[in-house]
Amino acid sequence: MSDKGSLPAKEAEQAMTKKLVGIRDKIDSIDTQILQLLSDRANCAEEVAVTKRDAGEQDIKFYRPEREAQILRRVTETNPGPLADERISAIFREIISSCLALEQQITVAYLGPAGTFTESAALKHFGTAVSTVPFSLIPEVFRQVEAGMADYGVVPIENSTGGIVSNTLDRFINSPLKICGEINLVIHQNLMCSNEDMSKVARIYSHEQSLMQCRDWLDRNCPGIERIAVASNAEAARLASEDSSTAAIAGENAASLYDLNIISPHIEDSPNNTTRFLVIGKEDVAASGDDRTSLMISTRNRSGALYHLLEPIKRHGLDMTRIESRPALDTQWDYIFFMDLNGHISNDAMQLAMKDLEAETEYIRVLGSYAKAIM
Repeated sequence: MSDKGSLPAKEAEQAMTKKLVGIRDKIDSIDTQILQLLSDRANCAEEVAVTKRDAGEQDIKFYRPEREAQILRRVTETNPGPLADERISAIFREIISSCLALEQQITVAYLGPAGTFTESAALKHFGTAVSTVPFSLIPEVFRQVEAGMADYGVVPIENSTGGIVSNTLDRFINSPLKICGEINLVIHQNLMCSNEDMSKVARIYSHEQSLMQCRDWLDRNCPGIERIAVASNAEAARLASEDSSTAAIAGENAASLYDLNIISPHIEDSPNNTTRFLVIGKEDVAASGDDRTSLMISTRNRSGALYHLLEPIKRHGLDMTRIESRPALDTQWDYIFFMDLNGHISNDAMQLAMKDLEAETEYIRVLGSYAKAIM
């Protein structure tokens, strides 16, 4: 006898299989179209390179950060879904990066070693088709770009929990480099070690900023374990990989790089823990339509000095998003102000404010006008 009860199930399975075959055939057809369109885009990038070289331009710059920002904004603003804007941005970033590599190989110096959040920020901004080179100190990143050994550098500037990175600000005082872009990276801190648990761990290594960002969590969950600050999270992960009695706080990339087990993920005290990074280079960046301008200002030592800085900004309707002060390096009790304003330096209101600020200050320098971070 045949099992009549099984026939509907078999028919349903056959119908599902037939439908899946149809969907997969459609996917294959779409992939073929995507591949052709990617080739067409790459051919356009090569045409751009040939056109610029044939025009005889001196010191040709193929990397146009304002143009890339416009592309990424457009594709996220017109994204029909269901892919999230962040995923669309990441996909197009890689397309742009690969096409740029056909025109010019970009070298990016970053605060290393490999496996740091700064490396993740560099790859988020430039894509994986660039050449990245790690350096152990922020001044070294500046020097590499200043000497022309790297086209651009990526350095941290501030964290939403830990505050400003003073080493980066101080370098701008004597460096001719400019800010060409910014990157916002959501930071997830992870506790990791070579063991499967923390029972034998006597110390935890991490960068001082990461220890600060996880202080409350560590107080609650690891009250008796020594905390030791090291040069980077990647260095902490390396140390943990060599000693089973040691754990590290670092990103997922470091855990993968040093084959560590993540014991507790996302231990940062703030769920919105974000670090802002700067892209540094030698050239000015054109307006993208949604920009930020960074200024460095030295004021006269007089009553109401700060008011005289802020009044022209208010009068010309500009939006200041950040202000920091740092001691001047060559005089006592004098300070240099670092200020971020919404808008590009080429804007009329910005030009009028700059003219007024020049009359009120001893020294003012535009560190850069650049596209705001995408996603």
